[in-house]
Amino acid sequence: MQTGIIGLPQVGKSSLFRILTKARVEARSTPNQAHVGIARVPDDRLVKLAEVFKPKKNTYATIEYVDIGGIQKDREKNSASLVPLREADALAHVVRLFDNPAVPHEAGSLDAMRDIDNVENELMLTDLDQLTKRIERVEKDLKKKKDTHQETELALLNRCRLALEGETPLRELELRPEEQKMINGYMLLTRKPMLYVLNLGDDEASEIGGVIEKYHLEKLSAKPHTAVVPFCGKIEAELADLDDAEAAEMMKAYGLAESGRDRLIQATYRLLGLISFLTCGEPECRAWTIERGFNAQKAAGAIHSDIERGFIKADVINWKDLLDAGGFGPAREKGQVRLEGKEYIVQDGDVILFRHSG
Repeated sequence: MQTGIIGLPQVGKSSLFRILTKARVEARSTPNQAHVGIARVPDDRLVKLAEVFKPKKNTYATIEYVDIGGIQKDREKNSASLVPLREADALAHVVRLFDNPAVPHEAGSLDAMRDIDNVENELMLTDLDQLTKRIERVEKDLKKKKDTHQETELALLNRCRLALEGETPLRELELRPEEQKMINGYMLLTRKPMLYVLNLGDDEASEIGGVIEKYHLEKLSAKPHTAVVPFCGKIEAELADLDDAEAAEMMKAYGLAESGRDRLIQATYRLLGLISFLTCGEPECRAWTIERGFNAQKAAGAIHSDIERGFIKADVINWKDLLDAGGFGPAREKGQVRLEGKEYIVQDGDVILFRHSG
């Protein structure tokens, strides 16, 4: 899974990238340069289960983050810098709400909705350019030969173009499943789910729960396929360099229940409709990421395609039940381990042992 980090210059994008991935990158990125890093998805369930199974290693789920340069006023430069985001599953838009006279905002003032609209407009214009070129190509082909599939495609493309011309990002456009499949092939930027990361000043850390209302950003949360996460970048940068005990003490001092890093990653999972199931044993305890609604056979494919093809049955137990029982043996004696077929819908926190042939 990949998330692209976007935003205007001097909003804290590269700092967020470093906090998430622990990568050491330059404070500023050139417009056409993209940094790629991996973030470990926090999961206390693995830590607790490891105390029972004592595996040789714990393997966490991961998210790949791509950090590009700041969105410019130059359309040509933007088109080039946005290319790495085509493959992303979601976008994280860093919005500046901290005041720092030493690093002035390029517009001379702080205005979240103005900045959000400016960046969204650039994404919509980029998508509009792409759609227009494709529409011209399809129309040209249809003049040569009638094709039902292309006629359906053209109608959808024109509908998307009208939405963009009306300043509606495509993530807000309701599409049928077959239309979604068709349009997803174009990897359009405004079709991707959007996570707004509100980068606050240190003095707002204790008020983080009321920030959306404070800045009158409720309408962002109400948009489809959109989430909002307040985040104190400077504090989080310091937390990233501390060990767990020191970080917990610092968060307590600021009145933070959990780190912004963890909240942001969890919000990304919810936004994309993702969950994790677990596998546990002496060699390894591991979290596997799947889409919510996957059945057991499809979930097996997250581990290996051979297991999916040869799926027979799955031994399933909730992670907390397994932890309380003290292992698979005691859990089986209590009748807590269920034998499920391929159509079983996997739940977040399921611990699964797959039975398969081959």
